[in-house]
Amino acid sequence: MIKINGLKKNYKDFNLDVTMELQSGTINGLVGTNGAGKSTTFKAILGLIRYKEGEVIINGKNIKDFTFEDKARIGCVMTDSFFSESFKIKDIAAIMKATYKTFDEKAFLDKCEHYKLPKDKMLKEFSNGMKAKMKVITALSYDTDVLILDEPTVGLDVVARDEILDEIRDYMEANEERTVIISSHISSDIEKLCDTTYMIHDGKIVFEDDTYKLLSEYAALKVSEEEFAGLDKTHVKAFRKEKYGYECLTDEKDYYIENYPSMVVEKMSVDEMMMILIKGERI
Repeated sequence: MIKINGLKKNYKDFNLDVTMELQSGTINGLVGTNGAGKSTTFKAILGLIRYKEGEVIINGKNIKDFTFEDKARIGCVMTDSFFSESFKIKDIAAIMKATYKTFDEKAFLDKCEHYKLPKDKMLKEFSNGMKAKMKVITALSYDTDVLILDEPTVGLDVVARDEILDEIRDYMEANEERTVIISSHISSDIEKLCDTTYMIHDGKIVFEDDTYKLLSEYAALKVSEEEFAGLDKTHVKAFRKEKYGYECLTDEKDYYIENYPSMVVEKMSVDEMMMILIKGERI
């Protein structure tokens, strides 16, 4: 379990103020625009940045009190960090084996072969897609309780993305007490993989809900100005002005289908919901 309580980090032009609670046995998606605070939140969870207020608790222990053994129970993929570009696969394997007691060298090398990663080339010769695969394979090659993935599928084609998502599912199935948090600009990744979706904007969590509920019960209501004026907004989360009238985000689409049979009700992606929540007005 990961608990982030009132975590505040202030920069010159950006302030992070986050509270989240991620349950064990769940995969959690963190979505938001560039600069919203996703990577900063991950760095705080990993103890890579200092903060004066709040706390991060992982499995009942404050990260400020973590030992090396505690830190070794966390796997991560960050967009702006990796091994030296001059390393080859054998060099990565040697470092991982020397660093992590639970590193499974055979499984690591088998995965590299499975994904056709060239053993005799340096990382600087890898494509962006190859590097993305290598990052994920490395993070999954030793036994951990928590997995933090910052844009792990960036640069991958649709087939490779699906394979990586399967790797993450297998990771969870191997130990159902694990906790995963993943950010992605590809909403379909979040929709396919995550139990819960969190949305961050301007350094704050502005929305969270069960991903299945987002896809099954949330929808867009397309209404004229006259319809909007007389609309029961009890189940409207946010709205924004459009040329034809208003687009409203609801978490109870069946209510409006039943009570407003002539109303246009459309299914939405996570990206489309995010746009209304960020650019629109809250009820």
